[in-house]
Amino acid sequence: MSLPEENPEIAIEDVMEKASGPHFSGLRLDGLLSSPSASSPPPPPLAPAHSSSFTLPAGSTKQPFLIGVSGGSASGKTTVCDMIIQQLHDHRVVLVNQDSFYRGLTPEELKRVHDYNFDHPDAFDTGQLLECIQKLMCGHSVHVPIYDFKTHQKCSDSFRQVNASDVIILEGILVFHDQRVRNLMNMKIFVDADADVRLARRIRRDTVERGRDINSVLEQYAKFVKPAFDDFVLPSKKYADVIIPRGGENHVAVDLIVQHIRTKLGQHDLCKIYPNVYVIQSTFQIRGMHTLIRDRDISKHDFIFYSDRLIRLVVEHGLGHLPFTEKQVVTPTGSVYTGVDFCKKLCGVSIVRSGESMENALRACCKGIKIGKILIHRDGDNGKRLIYEKLPKDISERHVLLLDPVLATGNSANQAIDLLIQKDVPESHIIFLNLISAPEGIHCVSKRFPSLKIVTSEIDVALNEEFRVIPGMGEFGDRYFGTDD
Repeated sequence: MSLPEENPEIAIEDVMEKASGPHFSGLRLDGLLSSPSASSPPPPPLAPAHSSSFTLPAGSTKQPFLIGVSGGSASGKTTVCDMIIQQLHDHRVVLVNQDSFYRGLTPEELKRVHDYNFDHPDAFDTGQLLECIQKLMCGHSVHVPIYDFKTHQKCSDSFRQVNASDVIILEGILVFHDQRVRNLMNMKIFVDADADVRLARRIRRDTVERGRDINSVLEQYAKFVKPAFDDFVLPSKKYADVIIPRGGENHVAVDLIVQHIRTKLGQHDLCKIYPNVYVIQSTFQIRGMHTLIRDRDISKHDFIFYSDRLIRLVVEHGLGHLPFTEKQVVTPTGSVYTGVDFCKKLCGVSIVRSGESMENALRACCKGIKIGKILIHRDGDNGKRLIYEKLPKDISERHVLLLDPVLATGNSANQAIDLLIQKDVPESHIIFLNLISAPEGIHCVSKRFPSLKIVTSEIDVALNEEFRVIPGMGEFGDRYFGTDD
């Protein structure tokens, strides 16, 4: 598998993670990942995201995920859209076609309809398209016009109602052309197909479905379709986050895209606010283990067993955020395998005492790792705390995995992080691992230390008046070490 040449160490997860913003340009997905073609135009200057002004309804916090799908005529856009919709069957998905927003032709234009270029940006009512998409993004239903391709007019007495949904797919040859529309998109997909394949598909479609003769199809293609593709469609390819060669035949690419969309839809809102907060992807196994360890009637043995399994997953996910370098080894077959070498300057630091429950999982993943300890002890009732520590002498040269199973108010975590920074550990070298986090704790730590990473397996609802995580799982250290009796 080849990766973009400018960054050979980037991981697929990191690549797809960036596919919702303008910085991710020109990834080709054809079953393998490869660098963009050298002939591709350079990326445009970054435009401010969501420059068009619109607001969500009161009480609404979740914005739909808008996907733009562009490409040449008959490139396979519709097939790709259908495959995405089918695979996202557990989410509400709507498809909006740019073709619905053709302008109605004037009487003068109708007289010379054979010389009218339907592939030019001016053929579309982009203002109406933009208005419809903005309303959908705000959670409102819209009436999408129905265009009659025989009369070349919008049907005045009929429309298609499109309701608010989790995912909106906007498909059309020129959906990337207008910056106002482009800036609303969370993901931009360009479906790439060979020109001969596109022409063959267009001939078959227009002769079979639209009753046209081959000569008129070829004449229109040469006069309008190909020049418009070269002038408007192909240049918009540079705005794409993901480029899919072979269209609907490329099942690997579509599967990766759907996986990314699922991740974004399931992502906690706090992960969107704080880009350095990571929640491991939820599965029925993870939900099941959370159900068990949160049950107050579970046995101590089972609580420890399932807690250890979850902690191991969090630790392994946290290790994935460490830097690595490329490394080649010779296999027993005499072949050369190109892989990666783990970060060697690493240590763990547990916040005593609950954090000590995470040490075994860290040792199981990182052989011989050094683990330091920080004890934060309340001094009387005046809110002051005493801090005791035992840390590796060279900790300033290491990446640090800070261990504490529960992030509640964030006060203890902040004091532990402050101590590490006082020991000259760079903030960006600290990864805070925990099982559950309260939103208040996420806010507290992330606002103060924006370069630090937080990795958790679940973000709970809130803190109660006693500053305990709700629904939570009680005093984790007491339950794990059997001192809650």
